[in-house]
Amino acid sequence: MLELYFFPSPNGQKALICLEELGLPYTLTPVDLAKGEQFDAAFLEISPNNKIPALVDHDAEGGPLSLFESGAILEYLADKTGRLLPEDTRARYLAKQWLYWQVGGFGPMAGQAHHFRAFAPEEVPYAIRRYTDEMNRLYGVFDQQLEGRDHIAGEYSVADIACWPWVVPHERQGQSLEDFPNVKRWFEHVSARPAVQRAQEFGNERLLTPEEYTVLLNQTRDTAAAVQRDGDT
Repeated sequence: MLELYFFPSPNGQKALICLEELGLPYTLTPVDLAKGEQFDAAFLEISPNNKIPALVDHDAEGGPLSLFESGAILEYLADKTGRLLPEDTRARYLAKQWLYWQVGGFGPMAGQAHHFRAFAPEEVPYAIRRYTDEMNRLYGVFDQQLEGRDHIAGEYSVADIACWPWVVPHERQGQSLEDFPNVKRWFEHVSARPAVQRAQEFGNERLLTPEEYTVLLNQTRDTAAAVQRDGDT
């Protein structure tokens, strides 16, 4: 059995959509970030970076296997089933490079845009402009890649699954899909997939309030350790 440790953020949704697309049996274990449950000692054994999602394959060869990092989880599930990543080497790495594009750029830059546009305790015009503009550039790269394509890397793959939840909050990133017609077409196409719709029923994105969001801010090694110690007492 697969166990997904989950909060309905874009990264959490990526793993949930992948499980639904593959039709794999799984259990969903909520991790409430607003309550600091990501710092619980039991969760840190699975996800030492105190982030969701995390996955435990209780039936893995050699014993239970724990994974954190959404990109690694998507690759693992694809390899486990032989689906959502092409077997052909050229096509496989085309899909992987766009998966890594999302993990290394599109998602983190979107997160910074969300932070400075909605959650920062003080307005920082330079940061707002910096990350809004960078997201505009990345949407332009994305739009160009989708020219003449139904999916990012040819056939539907983990690359599409990784990117889709981060496009959902495009307005929070200061973007309009009207400016990126290929992304808009792709987004609507992926949104109509039954597995994506099922995942939204179970894990529709929850926006933290600014007050709840503060638990995620200004963490250092020492403050994270302190939260963990407090949770153990």
